[in-house]
Amino acid sequence: MAKGKTTVFFCQSCGHESAKWLGQCPACREWNTFVEETIEKKSTKVVQRERAAAGPVCLSSIETKDEERMSTRMDELDRVLGGGIVPGSLVLVGGDPGIGKSTLLLQVCQKLSEDEKNVLYISGEESLKQIKLRAARIGKFSDQLLLLCETNLNLIAETIRQRKPDVVIIDSIQTMYNEEISSAPGSVSQVRESTSVLMQLAKGLGISVFIVGHVTKEGTVAGPRVLEHMVDTVLYFEGDRHASYRILRGVKNRFGSTNEIGVFEMRESGLTEVQNPSEFMLNGRLEAASGSVVACSMEGTRPILLEIQALVCHSTLAVPRRAAAGMDYNRINLLLAVLEKRMNLKLGNQDVYVNIAGGIRISEPAIDLGVILAVVSSYQDRPIDEKVLVFGEVGLSGEVRAVSQASQRVQEARKLGFTTVILPEVCREQMGEIEGVRLYGVRTVADAVRLIRK
Repeated sequence: MAKGKTTVFFCQSCGHESAKWLGQCPACREWNTFVEETIEKKSTKVVQRERAAAGPVCLSSIETKDEERMSTRMDELDRVLGGGIVPGSLVLVGGDPGIGKSTLLLQVCQKLSEDEKNVLYISGEESLKQIKLRAARIGKFSDQLLLLCETNLNLIAETIRQRKPDVVIIDSIQTMYNEEISSAPGSVSQVRESTSVLMQLAKGLGISVFIVGHVTKEGTVAGPRVLEHMVDTVLYFEGDRHASYRILRGVKNRFGSTNEIGVFEMRESGLTEVQNPSEFMLNGRLEAASGSVVACSMEGTRPILLEIQALVCHSTLAVPRRAAAGMDYNRINLLLAVLEKRMNLKLGNQDVYVNIAGGIRISEPAIDLGVILAVVSSYQDRPIDEKVLVFGEVGLSGEVRAVSQASQRVQEARKLGFTTVILPEVCREQMGEIEGVRLYGVRTVADAVRLIRK
Protein backbone atom coordinates (compact mmCIF):
# COMPACT_ATOMS: atom_id res chain seq x y z
CA MET A 1 0.00 0.00 0.00
CA ALA A 2 1.21 3.50 -0.82
CA LYS A 3 2.87 5.51 1.94
CA GLY A 4 0.45 7.68 3.87
CA LYS A 5 -2.56 5.52 3.02
CA THR A 6 -4.38 3.11 5.28
CA THR A 7 -7.38 0.81 5.14
CA VAL A 8 -10.30 1.29 7.50
CA PHE A 9 -13.84 -0.04 7.71
CA PHE A 10 -16.92 2.21 7.75
CA CYS A 11 -20.49 1.36 8.71
CA GLN A 12 -22.73 2.23 5.75
CA SER A 13 -25.63 2.86 8.11
CA CYS A 14 -24.22 5.29 10.70
CA GLY A 15 -20.64 6.04 9.59
CA HIS A 16 -18.90 4.35 12.54
CA GLU A 17 -15.21 3.78 11.83
CA SER A 18 -13.32 0.64 12.79
CA ALA A 19 -9.79 -0.64 12.21
CA LYS A 20 -11.11 -4.12 11.41
CA TRP A 21 -14.26 -5.68 9.96
CA LEU A 22 -17.11 -6.28 12.40
CA GLY A 23 -20.24 -8.33 11.89
CA GLN A 24 -22.41 -5.97 13.96
CA CYS A 25 -21.90 -2.22 14.23
CA PRO A 26 -21.39 -1.28 17.91
CA ALA A 27 -22.96 2.15 17.31
CA CYS A 28 -26.22 1.44 15.46
CA ARG A 29 -26.42 -2.36 16.02
CA GLU A 30 -26.92 -3.08 12.31
CA TRP A 31 -25.54 -6.30 10.85
CA ASN A 32 -23.17 -6.68 7.87
CA THR A 33 -22.89 -2.96 7.16
CA PHE A 34 -19.09 -2.53 7.31
CA VAL A 35 -17.23 -1.88 4.05
CA GLU A 36 -13.52 -1.49 3.47
CA GLU A 37 -12.20 1.86 2.23
CA THR A 38 -8.77 3.31 1.66
CA ILE A 39 -8.05 6.75 3.11
CA GLU A 40 -4.99 8.98 2.96
CA LYS A 41 -3.53 10.14 6.24
CA LYS A 42 -1.90 13.52 6.68
CA SER A 43 1.48 13.70 8.34
CA THR A 44 1.67 14.88 11.93
CA LYS A 45 3.52 18.05 10.92
CA VAL A 46 0.79 19.06 8.45
CA VAL A 47 -1.92 18.51 11.05
CA GLN A 48 0.01 20.54 13.64
CA ARG A 49 0.45 23.44 11.18
CA GLU A 50 -3.28 23.45 10.37
CA ARG A 51 -4.20 23.45 14.06
CA ALA A 52 -1.77 26.27 14.84
CA ALA A 53 -3.25 28.47 12.09
CA ALA A 54 -6.37 29.26 14.14
CA GLY A 55 -5.91 30.70 17.61
CA PRO A 56 -8.44 31.37 20.38
CA VAL A 57 -10.24 34.73 20.48
CA CYS A 58 -12.16 36.56 23.18
CA LEU A 59 -15.96 36.26 22.98
CA SER A 60 -16.49 40.00 23.53
CA SER A 61 -14.24 40.85 20.57
CA ILE A 62 -16.47 39.00 18.07
CA GLU A 63 -18.72 41.33 16.09
CA THR A 64 -22.08 40.07 14.91
CA LYS A 65 -24.82 41.47 12.75
CA ASP A 66 -28.27 40.31 11.76
CA GLU A 67 -27.97 38.51 8.46
CA GLU A 68 -30.64 39.44 5.96
CA ARG A 69 -32.36 36.30 4.75
CA MET A 70 -33.15 35.66 1.11
CA SER A 71 -36.82 35.00 0.49
CA THR A 72 -37.63 32.14 -1.87
CA ARG A 73 -41.05 33.73 -2.59
CA MET A 74 -42.52 30.39 -1.49
CA ASP A 75 -44.15 31.05 1.88
CA GLU A 76 -44.30 27.36 2.81
CA LEU A 77 -40.58 26.87 2.23
CA ASP A 78 -39.65 30.13 3.97
CA ARG A 79 -41.70 29.03 6.98
CA VAL A 80 -39.78 25.75 7.30
CA LEU A 81 -36.41 27.49 6.80
CA GLY A 82 -37.23 29.91 9.61
CA GLY A 83 -37.97 32.99 7.49
CA GLY A 84 -35.84 32.51 4.38
CA ILE A 85 -32.40 31.38 3.23
CA VAL A 86 -29.50 32.39 5.48
CA PRO A 87 -26.37 33.40 3.49
CA GLY A 88 -23.59 30.87 3.96
CA SER A 89 -25.90 28.11 5.19
CA LEU A 90 -25.72 24.45 4.19
CA VAL A 91 -29.16 22.86 3.74
CA LEU A 92 -29.81 19.14 3.21
CA VAL A 93 -33.05 18.14 1.45
CA GLY A 94 -33.90 14.44 1.75
CA GLY A 95 -36.78 12.33 0.53
CA ASP A 96 -37.83 9.25 -1.37
CA PRO A 97 -36.98 8.98 -5.08
CA GLY A 98 -39.55 10.76 -7.23
CA ILE A 99 -41.10 12.65 -4.32
CA GLY A 100 -40.30 16.06 -5.84
CA LYS A 101 -36.97 17.21 -4.34
CA SER A 102 -35.44 18.28 -7.65
CA THR A 103 -38.71 19.92 -8.77
CA LEU A 104 -38.91 21.95 -5.56
CA LEU A 105 -35.32 23.16 -5.80
CA LEU A 106 -35.70 24.00 -9.49
CA GLN A 107 -38.70 26.14 -8.59
CA VAL A 108 -36.58 27.81 -5.90
CA CYS A 109 -33.98 28.54 -8.58
CA GLN A 110 -36.70 30.09 -10.74
CA LYS A 111 -37.90 32.40 -7.95
CA LEU A 112 -34.39 33.44 -6.88
CA SER A 113 -33.19 34.12 -10.42
CA GLU A 114 -36.22 36.35 -11.00
CA ASP A 115 -35.07 38.36 -7.96
CA GLU A 116 -31.70 38.97 -9.65
CA LYS A 117 -29.91 36.33 -7.56
CA ASN A 118 -27.12 34.37 -9.21
CA VAL A 119 -27.97 30.66 -8.95
CA LEU A 120 -25.85 27.67 -9.97
CA TYR A 121 -27.66 24.35 -10.37
CA ILE A 122 -25.24 21.40 -10.43
CA SER A 123 -26.66 18.01 -11.38
CA GLY A 124 -24.86 14.70 -11.30
CA GLU A 125 -27.90 12.62 -12.22
CA GLU A 126 -29.56 14.40 -15.14
CA SER A 127 -28.30 15.82 -18.42
CA LEU A 128 -28.87 19.41 -19.46
CA LYS A 129 -31.67 18.35 -21.80
CA GLN A 130 -33.46 16.46 -19.04
CA ILE A 131 -33.31 19.50 -16.77
CA LYS A 132 -34.58 21.66 -19.65
CA LEU A 133 -37.59 19.37 -20.14
CA ARG A 134 -38.47 19.57 -16.44
CA ALA A 135 -37.97 23.33 -16.42
CA ALA A 136 -40.30 23.71 -19.41
CA ARG A 137 -43.18 22.31 -17.32
CA ILE A 138 -42.50 24.80 -14.52
CA GLY A 139 -42.36 27.99 -16.56
CA LYS A 140 -39.93 30.65 -17.74
CA PHE A 141 -36.48 31.05 -16.23
CA SER A 142 -34.16 34.03 -15.99
CA ASP A 143 -30.63 34.08 -17.40
CA GLN A 144 -29.38 34.42 -13.82
CA LEU A 145 -29.72 30.64 -13.53
CA LEU A 146 -26.70 28.62 -14.69
CA LEU A 147 -26.68 24.83 -15.15
CA LEU A 148 -23.73 22.49 -14.78
CA CYS A 149 -23.67 18.71 -15.20
CA GLU A 150 -20.62 17.49 -13.32
CA THR A 151 -19.70 14.97 -10.61
CA ASN A 152 -16.02 15.84 -10.05
CA LEU A 153 -16.00 17.85 -6.84
CA ASN A 154 -12.67 19.54 -7.60
CA LEU A 155 -14.07 21.01 -10.84
CA ILE A 156 -17.29 21.96 -9.06
CA ALA A 157 -15.38 23.75 -6.29
CA GLU A 158 -13.29 25.66 -8.82
CA THR A 159 -16.42 26.72 -10.73
CA ILE A 160 -18.04 27.97 -7.53
CA ARG A 161 -14.94 29.98 -6.61
CA GLN A 162 -14.84 31.60 -10.07
CA ARG A 163 -18.57 32.34 -10.44
CA LYS A 164 -19.29 33.09 -6.76
CA PRO A 165 -23.09 32.62 -7.06
CA ASP A 166 -25.52 33.51 -4.30
CA VAL A 167 -27.07 30.02 -4.17
CA VAL A 168 -25.75 26.61 -5.25
CA ILE A 169 -27.87 23.46 -5.71
CA ILE A 170 -26.12 20.06 -5.55
CA ASP A 171 -28.27 17.25 -6.97
CA SER A 172 -27.29 14.89 -5.50
CA ILE A 173 -24.49 14.43 -2.96
CA GLN A 174 -24.38 10.66 -3.59
CA THR A 175 -23.14 11.23 -7.17
CA MET A 176 -20.28 13.57 -6.26
CA TYR A 177 -16.73 12.25 -5.90
CA ASN A 178 -13.43 13.67 -4.69
CA GLU A 179 -10.35 12.56 -6.62
CA GLU A 180 -8.31 12.44 -3.42
CA ILE A 181 -10.58 9.70 -2.03
CA SER A 182 -10.13 6.27 -3.61
CA SER A 183 -13.56 4.89 -2.66
CA ALA A 184 -16.57 4.87 -4.99
CA PRO A 185 -19.12 7.74 -5.21
CA GLY A 186 -21.85 7.42 -2.60
CA SER A 187 -19.60 5.72 -0.04
CA VAL A 188 -19.22 7.05 3.48
CA SER A 189 -15.84 8.63 2.80
CA GLN A 190 -16.94 10.30 -0.44
CA VAL A 191 -20.15 11.72 1.02
CA ARG A 192 -18.40 13.00 4.13
CA GLU A 193 -15.48 14.60 2.29
CA SER A 194 -17.71 16.09 -0.42
CA THR A 195 -19.95 17.66 2.20
CA SER A 196 -16.91 18.97 4.06
CA VAL A 197 -15.63 20.74 0.93
CA LEU A 198 -19.06 22.24 0.24
CA MET A 199 -19.32 23.40 3.85
CA GLN A 200 -15.97 25.19 3.60
CA LEU A 201 -17.10 26.90 0.38
CA ALA A 202 -20.42 27.94 1.94
CA LYS A 203 -18.88 29.40 5.09
CA GLY A 204 -15.83 30.91 3.40
CA LEU A 205 -17.58 32.60 0.47
CA GLY A 206 -20.99 33.24 2.10
CA ILE A 207 -22.78 31.07 -0.47
CA SER A 208 -26.00 29.25 0.43
CA VAL A 209 -25.74 25.60 -0.62
CA PHE A 210 -28.65 23.16 -0.98
CA ILE A 211 -27.72 19.47 -1.03
CA VAL A 212 -30.10 16.77 -2.24
CA GLY A 213 -29.73 13.49 -0.38
CA HIS A 214 -31.40 10.17 -1.14
CA VAL A 215 -32.99 8.20 1.68
CA THR A 216 -32.78 4.53 2.55
CA LYS A 217 -35.72 2.17 2.87
CA GLU A 218 -35.79 3.02 6.59
CA GLY A 219 -36.39 6.68 5.71
CA THR A 220 -33.00 8.08 6.77
CA VAL A 221 -30.56 9.96 4.56
CA ALA A 222 -28.29 7.51 2.79
CA GLY A 223 -24.61 7.85 3.31
CA PRO A 224 -25.10 8.08 6.45
CA ARG A 225 -26.37 10.16 9.44
CA VAL A 226 -22.97 11.81 9.80
CA LEU A 227 -24.14 13.96 6.90
CA GLU A 228 -26.98 15.37 9.01
CA HIS A 229 -24.55 16.44 11.72
CA MET A 230 -22.43 18.46 9.28
CA VAL A 231 -25.13 20.61 7.71
CA ASP A 232 -27.02 23.56 9.23
CA THR A 233 -30.53 22.54 8.22
CA VAL A 234 -32.14 19.18 7.39
CA LEU A 235 -35.44 19.12 5.51
CA TYR A 236 -37.39 15.96 4.72
CA PHE A 237 -39.86 15.78 1.85
CA GLU A 238 -42.63 13.36 2.84
CA GLY A 239 -45.76 12.00 1.22
CA ASP A 240 -47.04 9.26 -1.02
CA ARG A 241 -45.71 9.51 -4.57
CA HIS A 242 -49.15 8.43 -5.83
CA ALA A 243 -50.94 11.17 -3.87
CA SER A 244 -51.01 14.84 -4.82
CA TYR A 245 -49.86 16.37 -1.53
CA ARG A 246 -46.30 16.69 -0.21
CA ILE A 247 -45.13 17.72 3.26
CA LEU A 248 -41.79 19.45 3.82
CA ARG A 249 -40.69 18.95 7.42
CA GLY A 250 -37.68 20.48 9.16
CA VAL A 251 -35.93 18.04 11.50
CA LYS A 252 -32.86 20.20 12.17
CA ASN A 253 -32.47 23.96 11.84
CA ARG A 254 -29.76 26.09 13.40
CA PHE A 255 -31.56 29.24 12.27
CA GLY A 256 -35.17 28.51 13.20
CA SER A 257 -37.74 26.14 14.64
CA THR A 258 -37.72 22.43 13.84
CA ASN A 259 -41.47 22.04 14.38
CA GLU A 260 -42.69 23.81 11.24
CA ILE A 261 -44.01 22.04 8.15
CA GLY A 262 -44.80 23.21 4.64
CA VAL A 263 -47.59 21.65 2.59
CA PHE A 264 -47.44 21.44 -1.21
CA GLU A 265 -49.58 19.91 -3.91
CA MET A 266 -47.99 18.25 -6.93
CA ARG A 267 -49.45 19.38 -10.24
CA GLU A 268 -48.42 19.17 -13.87
CA SER A 269 -46.72 22.57 -13.65
CA GLY A 270 -44.78 21.64 -10.49
CA LEU A 271 -45.38 22.05 -6.79
CA THR A 272 -48.07 24.47 -5.63
CA GLU A 273 -48.25 25.82 -2.10
CA VAL A 274 -51.24 24.83 0.05
CA GLN A 275 -52.00 27.98 2.04
CA ASN A 276 -54.74 26.32 4.13
CA PRO A 277 -53.65 22.74 4.97
CA SER A 278 -56.64 22.16 7.27
CA GLU A 279 -59.15 22.67 4.46
CA PHE A 280 -57.00 20.57 2.16
CA MET A 281 -56.81 17.65 4.65
CA LEU A 282 -60.58 17.65 5.27
CA ASN A 283 -61.56 17.49 1.59
CA GLY A 284 -63.72 14.46 0.78
CA ARG A 285 -64.89 13.87 4.33
CA LEU A 286 -68.07 11.80 4.48
CA GLU A 287 -70.87 13.30 6.56
CA ALA A 288 -72.86 11.32 9.16
CA ALA A 289 -70.35 8.48 9.24
CA SER A 290 -69.61 6.72 12.51
CA GLY A 291 -66.00 6.45 13.64
CA SER A 292 -65.02 9.83 12.19
CA VAL A 293 -64.08 12.95 14.15
CA VAL A 294 -62.02 16.09 13.44
CA ALA A 295 -59.10 16.82 15.77
CA CYS A 296 -56.54 19.62 15.82
CA SER A 297 -52.77 19.28 15.96
CA MET A 298 -50.11 21.99 16.14
CA GLU A 299 -47.16 21.81 13.78
CA GLY A 300 -44.90 24.55 15.04
CA THR A 301 -47.02 27.69 15.06
CA ARG A 302 -49.60 26.31 12.61
CA PRO A 303 -52.80 24.54 13.68
CA ILE A 304 -53.86 21.74 11.32
CA LEU A 305 -57.28 20.11 11.43
CA LEU A 306 -57.30 16.39 10.70
CA GLU A 307 -59.93 13.73 10.26
CA ILE A 308 -59.35 10.76 12.55
CA GLN A 309 -61.08 7.58 11.42
CA ALA A 310 -61.63 4.45 13.48
CA LEU A 311 -63.15 1.11 12.59
CA VAL A 312 -64.12 -1.33 15.33
CA CYS A 313 -65.50 -4.73 14.30
CA HIS A 314 -65.88 -8.18 15.81
CA SER A 315 -62.72 -10.28 15.60
CA THR A 316 -62.55 -13.95 14.67
CA LEU A 317 -58.91 -14.22 15.75
CA ALA A 318 -57.60 -15.40 19.10
CA VAL A 319 -55.61 -12.17 19.38
CA PRO A 320 -57.61 -9.19 18.01
CA ARG A 321 -55.93 -7.15 15.33
CA ARG A 322 -54.75 -3.59 16.02
CA ALA A 323 -53.59 -1.31 13.22
CA ALA A 324 -52.57 2.35 13.16
CA ALA A 325 -51.84 4.57 10.17
CA GLY A 326 -50.52 8.06 10.77
CA MET A 327 -49.76 7.76 14.49
CA ASP A 328 -47.81 5.62 16.93
CA TYR A 329 -49.08 2.03 17.20
CA ASN A 330 -48.15 1.80 20.88
CA ARG A 331 -50.10 4.98 21.61
CA ILE A 332 -53.20 3.37 20.10
CA ASN A 333 -52.83 0.35 22.39
CA LEU A 334 -52.47 2.66 25.38
CA LEU A 335 -55.66 4.58 24.54
CA LEU A 336 -57.60 1.34 23.99
CA ALA A 337 -56.47 0.13 27.40
CA VAL A 338 -57.77 3.38 28.93
CA LEU A 339 -61.16 2.79 27.27
CA GLU A 340 -61.37 -0.77 28.57
CA LYS A 341 -60.39 0.16 32.13
CA ARG A 342 -62.05 3.56 32.60
CA MET A 343 -65.09 3.23 30.31
CA ASN A 344 -65.65 -0.52 30.65
CA LEU A 345 -65.68 -0.96 26.85
CA LYS A 346 -65.21 -4.61 25.92
CA LEU A 347 -62.61 -4.35 23.16
CA GLY A 348 -60.85 -7.63 23.89
CA ASN A 349 -62.75 -9.40 21.07
CA GLN A 350 -62.76 -6.46 18.64
CA ASP A 351 -60.43 -5.60 15.77
CA VAL A 352 -59.52 -1.89 15.92
CA TYR A 353 -58.16 0.14 13.00
CA VAL A 354 -57.22 3.81 13.39
CA ASN A 355 -56.29 6.06 10.48
CA ILE A 356 -55.45 9.74 10.06
CA ALA A 357 -56.96 10.67 6.72
CA GLY A 358 -54.68 12.31 4.19
CA GLY A 359 -51.62 10.21 4.98
CA ILE A 360 -50.03 12.75 7.32
CA ARG A 361 -48.20 11.41 10.38
CA ILE A 362 -48.84 13.10 13.75
CA SER A 363 -46.99 12.48 17.01
CA GLU A 364 -48.57 15.23 19.15
CA PRO A 365 -50.61 13.78 22.08
CA ALA A 366 -53.29 16.46 21.59
CA ILE A 367 -55.09 14.12 19.18
CA ASP A 368 -55.59 11.49 21.90
CA LEU A 369 -59.12 12.65 22.68
CA GLY A 370 -60.00 12.52 18.98
CA VAL A 371 -58.84 8.90 18.76
CA ILE A 372 -60.84 7.99 21.88
CA LEU A 373 -64.07 9.51 20.55
CA ALA A 374 -63.59 8.02 17.07
CA VAL A 375 -63.20 4.53 18.55
CA VAL A 376 -66.27 4.97 20.78
CA SER A 377 -68.29 6.30 17.84
CA SER A 378 -67.40 3.29 15.69
CA TYR A 379 -67.95 0.81 18.54
CA GLN A 380 -71.43 2.20 19.21
CA ASP A 381 -72.08 2.92 15.51
CA ARG A 382 -73.16 6.44 16.43
CA PRO A 383 -71.97 9.33 14.19
CA ILE A 384 -70.48 12.50 15.69
CA ASP A 385 -71.74 15.85 14.44
CA GLU A 386 -69.54 17.01 11.56
CA LYS A 387 -69.30 20.52 13.08
CA VAL A 388 -67.58 19.23 16.25
CA LEU A 389 -63.84 19.62 16.81
CA VAL A 390 -61.97 17.88 19.66
CA PHE A 391 -58.47 18.05 21.10
CA GLY A 392 -56.81 17.08 24.36
CA GLU A 393 -54.21 14.73 25.80
CA VAL A 394 -55.49 11.63 27.60
CA GLY A 395 -53.73 10.23 30.67
CA LEU A 396 -53.73 6.70 32.03
CA SER A 397 -56.33 7.61 34.64
CA GLY A 398 -58.74 8.69 31.93
CA GLU A 399 -58.19 12.39 32.64
CA VAL A 400 -58.06 14.93 29.79
CA ARG A 401 -54.95 17.08 30.16
CA ALA A 402 -54.30 20.59 28.90
CA VAL A 403 -52.50 21.24 25.61
CA SER A 404 -50.57 24.26 24.39
CA GLN A 405 -51.89 27.04 22.12
CA ALA A 406 -55.55 26.15 22.65
CA SER A 407 -56.80 29.56 21.45
CA GLN A 408 -55.07 29.15 18.06
CA ARG A 409 -56.72 25.77 17.63
CA VAL A 410 -60.16 27.18 18.40
CA GLN A 411 -59.65 30.13 16.04
CA GLU A 412 -58.69 27.74 13.23
CA ALA A 413 -61.85 25.70 13.90
CA ARG A 414 -63.95 28.89 13.85
CA LYS A 415 -62.39 29.95 10.55
CA LEU A 416 -63.37 26.64 8.92
CA GLY A 417 -66.97 26.75 10.16
CA PHE A 418 -66.91 24.48 13.21
CA THR A 419 -69.49 25.48 15.80
CA THR A 420 -68.60 23.18 18.72
CA VAL A 421 -65.23 22.47 20.32
CA ILE A 422 -64.60 19.83 22.99
CA LEU A 423 -61.39 20.65 24.84
CA PRO A 424 -59.75 20.16 28.26
CA GLU A 425 -61.48 22.00 31.10
CA VAL A 426 -58.21 23.74 32.05
CA CYS A 427 -57.97 25.29 28.59
CA ARG A 428 -61.64 26.20 28.67
CA GLU A 429 -61.22 28.17 31.88
CA GLN A 430 -58.27 30.13 30.47
CA MET A 431 -59.93 31.11 27.19
CA GLY A 432 -63.28 32.60 28.13
CA GLU A 433 -66.02 33.03 25.53
CA ILE A 434 -65.43 33.04 21.76
CA GLU A 435 -68.12 34.37 19.47
CA GLY A 436 -69.69 31.81 17.15
CA VAL A 437 -68.20 28.74 18.85
CA ARG A 438 -69.58 26.73 21.77
CA LEU A 439 -66.79 25.51 24.05
CA TYR A 440 -67.29 22.40 26.18
CA GLY A 441 -64.58 21.69 28.74
CA VAL A 442 -64.12 18.09 29.87
CA ARG A 443 -62.09 16.70 32.76
CA THR A 444 -62.27 12.99 31.92
CA VAL A 445 -62.84 10.72 28.95
CA ALA A 446 -66.27 9.83 30.37
CA ASP A 447 -67.32 13.51 30.21
CA ALA A 448 -66.34 13.69 26.53
CA VAL A 449 -68.21 10.47 25.66
CA ARG A 450 -71.37 11.79 27.38
CA LEU A 451 -71.20 14.95 25.27
CA ILE A 452 -71.18 13.11 21.95
CA ARG A 453 -74.13 10.96 23.06
CA LYS A 454 -76.38 14.01 23.38
